[in-house]
Amino acid sequence: MRSGIDKTLALESLARAVPLDELSNFGTVLVVAPHPDDESLGCGGTIALLRERGQPVHVLFVSDGTMSHPNSPSYPASRLAEVREAEALDALRVLNVSPGQATFMRQKDSQVATPDRPDFTGAVAALQTLLDTVKPDTVLVPWRRDPHRDHRASWQQLAAALDQRTTRPRPRVLEYLIWLWELGNEADMPGTGEMTVWSVPIESVMAQRDRAIAAHRSQVTRLIDDDPTAFYLSPELLTHFDRPRELFLEQNTD
Repeated sequence: MRSGIDKTLALESLARAVPLDELSNFGTVLVVAPHPDDESLGCGGTIALLRERGQPVHVLFVSDGTMSHPNSPSYPASRLAEVREAEALDALRVLNVSPGQATFMRQKDSQVATPDRPDFTGAVAALQTLLDTVKPDTVLVPWRRDPHRDHRASWQQLAAALDQRTTRPRPRVLEYLIWLWELGNEADMPGTGEMTVWSVPIESVMAQRDRAIAAHRSQVTRLIDDDPTAFYLSPELLTHFDRPRELFLEQNTD
């Protein structure tokens, strides 16, 4: 399971289709995006389908995204953070999510708080407040063993916030996939019987989802061209998101 295609086939062979008329069961949805663009890459099609059906969607952007171009003279961190937030709002407009349904936590990119850090408690408290405000029935969050540290940290913050809440029903948690395809190894895959794999068909909204990805111009183009160390979502990388479905993992409780 070390090649991208093997991982894809392994998960797709286990996937259960989610009929579009059952998306209403998601209710109010909170999307946890470690960086601006993860919402579009991992679950942009699902967001578009939910909004088509009038379902509330709120998106939390955990980090400021400024490590995509850490050495750009023309886009220092403060300017880049503004650019990435503006791109995130543009992407949400494409997906029919209003700017008022976005929250920016602004943790430092590549330093999203993990349980061993003193700022973890404050981050969890902020997430608990947002959960109390949004009251989601379903939360979409990156896969707990996604190879990117910020994605794992975002999952850890959500898990801690949910574990510490006792006043409301626990929302359903569905985990979406970003870097498993490109960087993951066998240890990052779900274990036998650990998770149920769900497949949401997004063919009808793929063009819309692709426009949302393209709205993150600093990440998918050479808009910022003065940092040789810059991160770039190349067309080759984006092929991992070409399939007309989005996969989600849900922990089995049996």
